[in-house]
Amino acid sequence: MATLRKANAYSKRKVTPYTRVSKRRQKSFIKMVPAQKIVKFTMGKTDLLKKGKLPHQLTVVSTEKVQLRHNAMESCRQYLNKKLDSELGGNYIFKIVPFPHHIQRENKMLTGAGADRMQTGMQLSFGKSMGKAAILKPESPIFIFYLENEKAVAFARAEIKKIKSKLPGKIRVDYKDLRKESSKD
Repeated sequence: MATLRKANAYSKRKVTPYTRVSKRRQKSFIKMVPAQKIVKFTMGKTDLLKKGKLPHQLTVVSTEKVQLRHNAMESCRQYLNKKLDSELGGNYIFKIVPFPHHIQRENKMLTGAGADRMQTGMQLSFGKSMGKAAILKPESPIFIFYLENEKAVAFARAEIKKIKSKLPGKIRVDYKDLRKESSKD
């Protein structure tokens, strides 16, 4: 069974992805783009924000350069959406901000007897596409929540703490009261 490589197998410090340059034009392109794992990017009742009934905003922000895989975003989305829906009854908006464009590749290596005669090593090491990732810079938002009251904010903060282990790098949660923002204008 094929399993995912650890996330540290892919460089987290690079912000720009590697692009293959070849003498033959056809070899400069990735042949297959993996399917998108993220099903929805916006959940909850979006019409409540227009009516001004969701005045509290929480933003989950990345504090360092990271590559955030699409399967990690989807697992966080499923967990948070399930918990928020059961606790708040749908009176929230939950958005996923980054879109995974970067295609991650893997150069599979054989192991065992006779493997040295069957593979090319690093000679043709461009690799096959294995997944997608969003390349995040410092201070990039990952998730945005619009919530109804202080109790919902406390609940969402507690659930965000539980998903920290699913996300790479360090994150921070920013809070903003939209009622105070609109009264200043």
